[in-house]
Amino acid sequence: SSHVLITSWPQVIRTWEDQVEGKTMVDARDISGKQKQIAVSEFFEKNKHFLGFDSLQRSLITAVKEAVDNSLDACEEARILPNIVVEINRLKGEDIELISQDNGPGIPRDAIENVFGKFLLGSRFHAIRQTRGQQGIGITGVVMYAQLTTGAKTRVISKIANDSSAVFVELGLDTRKNRAIKSKERREVWIDENTGEEVRHGLKISTIMKAKYQRGKQSVYQYLRMTSIVNPHATISLIVRGRDGEILEEGKWIRTSERLPRVVEEIKPHPHGIQLGTLQRMLRESEQRKMTSFLRHNFSGVSVRAAKEVLSTSAIEDDRVPKRINSEDAKKLIASFQKVKLLPPPTDCLSPIDDLLIKKGLSKAIDSRFASTVTRLPTVSQGNPFQIEVGLVFGGDISADGPIEVLRFANRVPLMYQQGGCALTKAIESIDWKRYGLDHPGGKGLPKGAAAVLIHLASTNVQFTSEAKEAVADNEEVFDEIRKGLLEVGRGLKNHLKKKDQRKKAKEKFELVNVILPEIAKKTSKILGREEPDLAPVITQIMNAVFCEEELGWDKERKLATCSIKIFNYTARARAYTILLKWPENENITMVENSNGGRKEARGIWAWRLDTLNPGTSTTISVSLSGLSKGDWTDTDIFFRGNGDIIGATKIDEKILEEIRKSEALTAIRNEISESESQEVNEVVSERELVEKEETNNSDGINIFADFEEGSE
Repeated sequence: SSHVLITSWPQVIRTWEDQVEGKTMVDARDISGKQKQIAVSEFFEKNKHFLGFDSLQRSLITAVKEAVDNSLDACEEARILPNIVVEINRLKGEDIELISQDNGPGIPRDAIENVFGKFLLGSRFHAIRQTRGQQGIGITGVVMYAQLTTGAKTRVISKIANDSSAVFVELGLDTRKNRAIKSKERREVWIDENTGEEVRHGLKISTIMKAKYQRGKQSVYQYLRMTSIVNPHATISLIVRGRDGEILEEGKWIRTSERLPRVVEEIKPHPHGIQLGTLQRMLRESEQRKMTSFLRHNFSGVSVRAAKEVLSTSAIEDDRVPKRINSEDAKKLIASFQKVKLLPPPTDCLSPIDDLLIKKGLSKAIDSRFASTVTRLPTVSQGNPFQIEVGLVFGGDISADGPIEVLRFANRVPLMYQQGGCALTKAIESIDWKRYGLDHPGGKGLPKGAAAVLIHLASTNVQFTSEAKEAVADNEEVFDEIRKGLLEVGRGLKNHLKKKDQRKKAKEKFELVNVILPEIAKKTSKILGREEPDLAPVITQIMNAVFCEEELGWDKERKLATCSIKIFNYTARARAYTILLKWPENENITMVENSNGGRKEARGIWAWRLDTLNPGTSTTISVSLSGLSKGDWTDTDIFFRGNGDIIGATKIDEKILEEIRKSEALTAIRNEISESESQEVNEVVSERELVEKEETNNSDGINIFADFEEGSE
């Protein structure tokens, strides 16, 4: 064993072996003297894999991602429908030129240097709302990587609408000072090389980097294809040229919707997601003079009642000044946040795609025969609002060989890597897809078949498995919501396949009966010299079934989407049913014509009662919807209540219907309370007036939401 000698000051610990070998120990003060601060840009320069530049192939995808994300964000904030063009040109060796151009608002001259030349400079890092990126490291990383691998500067052309000319500039990066180095700056009119027209507003970036372009599932083409699916409002083009200028690959995904994503609102942090250190910082920086005011004005979901209950549970007096709250009291507050029932945070910070737009997005990238989509209602996990959207397409040109295609997205950004370790994939693997019509050997792994499944997670705080943001981390609430969405689209596929099979068999039987019997009756009557008999009762007895056929159409003159449902009773007795239609109800879509009346059963479900449908007769239900464009409503589901099957319709699952109603009621209460709270907070009142108001409204803190939750459990 080693022996230790302890010397006098400076205290240096040396082993016996060091003494024998004559090694000289370094003074600790000499070591500390060598330490120096590292610039954040210098850190990323030596650890470029943190930014996604860890291989030649992935570096190109990362660079395209950062440019396209910035273009989409800029266009959406300026309320411009995006037109994005990506060009990739192979040069000598492994050098590749990347060009990205958009029709966004452009960047003012004075801001170009900061946007492209500073790491950790962003406007969204502290904002609690759904965004594609937050850290402010993306496009600067592209400038750095190009400079690091080829020494090339990044050329930027920017034109804003108010300027008469565009700014042309070349940018490098001073990694030690974390700032851009500008050169060759000039102003002139910008003429688009492709159209020959003057550019009114937009941005163009071109740079040369070491990279590798390759086709396949993990390629730039696939990334842009996936991006176009979840951004149906954007037109995205790609062209790839070889060293001799020949076109190697190209793609164009034209927008299928003129509707921009809704503007998301920034919200305050929720107590359920707050950490001790963050709470202590908020207390230190607070300008409020009382704890109730601090809780009400710095957090979402905290009513007057909840604020007083939190303080009471924490044994903290209301008149304590927030800045003077010590660490022990802060710990008590954190514990009380978990004990007291609080309102959920607002969900207007999220921007889901919408199930109809998902169908449109899928249609421009995948040719299929059937599509089922669902946008789940917003919910909350650890104080963070999130929303799940799921889509499933089946048939058409989709290959039936091998596993289904999985399309994963987080805040409208495709996830290209680490599919197996992602919570979104695990949710797909947890479903028994054999029950829904797909081949699923052993019930493990991904199912097989001509299908593709899309999952989109929209959240204010997506938890990834690593800093590379390639896979979503495990989360029980998120997992459960994804499963519910998958089960819903799975039921849609099952109903589609069942309905298709039923109608095929019924059609064959119906055509056989209606062709052969009349011919037999005609010839027999001729031979016997009698009149042809009425075959309706005979056909009814042979068919012995109730049929349902729906037809979706478009009224060009009135610009209305139409649906006609026809029910035939080919049985020997009268029938009574309730017919239910699934329709794309939302704030923009309304049912403007409905000749049969009926009632709303749940969001997107309308019902009609058919008291008597006599043997051999039929009835028709017709509705018209406003707020849709031609081609928006291409398929639907028909359900029924009553005895006996209806070919072409599915018996309604009352448990699922009840679940939809409960979710609706819960969301309605959340929205109502959030709106009333928002109105209170926005009132401009003095601190004294606010305190008086809280005292007079002390009895108004009724916990409606908590009562509802307890009842629903």
